[in-house]
Amino acid sequence: MPESSQNRNAPPAKAKHRVGSDVIFYLVMGGIGFIYIGLLVSMLLGDFGYLARSGDADQMLEGFPGFLKPLARPFATMIGLLHQEEIRYSIKLTLISCLMSSILSVIVAIPIGYLFSRYNFFGKTVLDAILYVPIVLPPLVLGISLLVLFQFPPFKNFAPYFVFQIPGVVLAQFMVAAAFSIQMMRATFDQIDPRLERVALTLGCNERQAFSRVCLPQAWHGILTAGTLAWARALGEFGPLLVFAGTTRNKTEVMSVSVFLELSLGHLDAAVAVSLMMVFLAVAVLVLTRVFGLRNPAI
Repeated sequence: MPESSQNRNAPPAKAKHRVGSDVIFYLVMGGIGFIYIGLLVSMLLGDFGYLARSGDADQMLEGFPGFLKPLARPFATMIGLLHQEEIRYSIKLTLISCLMSSILSVIVAIPIGYLFSRYNFFGKTVLDAILYVPIVLPPLVLGISLLVLFQFPPFKNFAPYFVFQIPGVVLAQFMVAAAFSIQMMRATFDQIDPRLERVALTLGCNERQAFSRVCLPQAWHGILTAGTLAWARALGEFGPLLVFAGTTRNKTEVMSVSVFLELSLGHLDAAVAVSLMMVFLAVAVLVLTRVFGLRNPAI
């Protein structure tokens, strides 16, 4: 057989593995990731370290070995805050308002996400840009816009029930959290094959039945993820609350507002402790999301 024919039939030679270039690649990629993750971890460790040096909680640690006190002080400080009526109220209002905001966000996100995923219509590009406004604008701007909106009819009639009131807390959180839920639900419906719904239509289902029986059951992971994302986003909301709902203790005080109030009073230990409580809550919710199998709880 001619040599050229043998060369054509021979299996292609494997490319040499360039170990040196791979090492540089991994070092660069890992180094960039380590810088950001390390900064986040350092911030949390800094909060713990600050509370570990504080002696305000030493009365609760009587009898503790001396070498354990620095580790126990942050937790003792957080437990001590739970004895304050204002902090207990802010935690309760936070849990309730975040739950209400996440439920409302999912209720709004499902139809909007489905329509933007499945249909093309006039003005879709403009409306899509508007849906991103709560994400790209500073939350404080949304609070100002809400406050101004309730100066005009027909919203003016409802101002006494929302402005500087508990429903205003839920509304302010919802306006920001819903934007994230909508994008999550849109991405969820984009991943569901629309041919399944068309098959359902050929089998006698109408649009509503095809959506409720075929599409919606496949979207439950995305629905839970959208709700979790909305809850976590509402937990950290502050700007709209400051302007629209106010910072009244034992009335519109949620945990983010508690951090602001404690800091404004010069109680840095309490502000840091409440911040750590919020971190624990957010991490717990995201971990539960992972446990339930939702591997991508973020946009």
